[in-house]
Order: sequence, then structure tokens, then C-alpha cells
Amino acid sequence: MTTTYDLAPAAAQVARLADGVNHDQLDSATPCEDWTVALLLDHLLGLTAAFTAAANKTPLRADTTELDGRLPSDWKVQLHERLDALVAAWNTPEAWQGEAEAGGVVMPAETMGVVALDELVLHGWDLARATGQAFHADPVSVTACLNFAAAMSEPGQEADREGLYGPVVPVPADAPDLERLLGLTGRDPQWTPA
Repeated sequence: MTTTYDLAPAAAQVARLADGVNHDQLDSATPCEDWTVALLLDHLLGLTAAFTAAANKTPLRADTTELDGRLPSDWKVQLHERLDALVAAWNTPEAWQGEAEAGGVVMPAETMGVVALDELVLHGWDLARATGQAFHADPVSVTACLNFAAAMSEPGQEADREGLYGPVVPVPADAPDLERLLGLTGRDPQWTPA
């Protein structure tokens, strides 16, 4: 039986955080090494389009590629629209069946949906930390992402981890699930802007 997840809580969190970004924060550092807030938002614009196309089993249009940190003036509107489309696309049973492709990677659609959720949760946290906003993690989403990150952190998974996560950051075994997720994905749960 296929396991599916609701991307709406994580998407709503990203939308709320994006609305809280001020123009003067766009050049600020994020927990993602070498990425500014603008680059992180640019990545979110690109990944929402890519994972929507993956859910719909359609090729990604050329005009939805990432913008290299040059955000359009209406980036908040575009991000809201793309988050809504992403949630709607993964809210259909067909999205989770067969194979899906995003960023040139083909995998079971059931796994691709979890990767999409993982991107929203992790980059939502990144954006919150970088801009000094509160992050509210949906427990179901965190558990799904934690299970995925743990599997990607097992011995022999180094090649699959490459480009997805940084080196594991040790956190206590009894830490909250969100902190364990952050550590497994190469993030320091205590990260703050310099």
C-alpha cells in the first residue's frame, strides 16, 4: 500500500515565512552554506515548480527554472501560487503512483513526494532561522522527513546523499525529532545568523 502525505502544513509554513521576509534580509546568510536568503527563496521557487511537474508526471516548462538569486518583483505572489499548485498536485492519488522525475532524477513517486515534503520542511526551517522568525513543525511531516533522512544516512548511502544533504551534525539521541532531522541533514539545530 502506498503511503501518502499532506504537503499543506509544510507549504503553509513556507508561505507564512516568505511573507515575513523583508527586502533588507535578502542578502542575509542562511543555514545553507553559501546561500543568501534570496538564493534560498529562488531555490524554493524552482523546487515548487519542479516537484509539481513531478507529481503531475509532466515535463518542467523552461520558464520555471531557478533564477540564480534574481527574484522577480512579485516573488511572494509567485511562491504562494507555486506552493498552492504543489499541494494540489500531491493531493491526488495518482501523484504517488509509478515513477516521477525532478531535477533529472527519476525515482518511485512515493519517494519523490517525501523528498518534496523534506525540501519544504528543511528550507522552511532555514528561512525561519535566517530571518529571525518562529518555525512551527508539523509532527507528521517531521516524522516522514526524519525516516527519509535516517535511511539516507545509513552506511552505503553516501553517493545518494551527495548534493542533497551536508555531513551529519551530531545531536543527542534523545533530542526532539526536528533537531534529529536537522542534524541528519547536515544542519546545526543551534544555528543563528552571525
